[in-house]
Amino acid sequence: MTEDNRHRDQTAEQGFLLGAERFEKISAVEGIVLSDDMKHRADEAKRLGLSAEQRIERIKEVYRKG
Repeated sequence: MTEDNRHRDQTAEQGFLLGAERFEKISAVEGIVLSDDMKHRADEAKRLGLSAEQRIERIKEVYRKG
């Protein structure tokens, strides 16, 4: 299957993966920019090979009140 066909054959239920670089470009158009702390945290998570769940828990710890 060619790359072009994959996009047409993919159903909404299957979802899709948006890469970090593409997400950053889209966010910039929307006026959303990551702070230096957010960039550092993302780089660290990538370096450590954290799962999505582990990344979410780290973010929750930073923004948790009390």
